[in-house]
Parts: sequence; structure tokens; C-alpha cells
Amino acid sequence: MGHSPLVGSVGAACFGVVTGYITYRTLARATVAPQVSDIAAVLGAVGGGAITALFPNTDSDAFGWYSIGLLLGMAGYLTLSVVFRGKRKTGTILGDGTDPRPR
Repeated sequence: MGHSPLVGSVGAACFGVVTGYITYRTLARATVAPQVSDIAAVLGAVGGGAITALFPNTDSDAFGWYSIGLLLGMAGYLTLSVVFRGKRKTGTILGDGTDPRPR
């Protein structure tokens, strides 16, 4: 498969959006302090992108497609969460500032 500058550019943008969003939500969460598992989510996304660079002969657009899939997966999860859990529960799960623990 050949290299497509469009896939690389779109993929890089998607990767930046996902990494930035995960990092922002990890650091800005108002209900609890960031934990190691939260930081691991950011490292997992970055590490997955780095792994695609280890295999340059398989597909020159691997990083772009990985990043596009990462963003689509994140958006798909959010959509399904809203459909099955509702907006309020999804907002609580994403850390909208309300404390989900019962008092």
C-alpha cells in the first residue's frame, strides 16, 4: 500500500485530538485526583502510535490509520454510552464535576 499524505495528516490530527482530550480529562477531572491508571490511558494511546513506527515496511500509512481508528473508537464509545446509559450517567462517568459516590 502506498503512502498518502492525506491519511498521514488526518491521522496526525486525530491522534492529537485523542491524546489531548484524554490528557485534559485526566488532569481536569474534578471528582478525584488523577491516578496511575488514568495516565496509563494516555501512555497506551501514545505507545500504540509508537508501535506502528516500529514496522515501517508493512504499511506506510499505519500511524495515520491507527490514529483515525483511535478517534473513531473514542467517538463510538461516547455515542454508545449516551445511547445505552443516557446523557446524565455518561456525564457522570466522564467526570462532569459531580461526585458519583453515594452519601
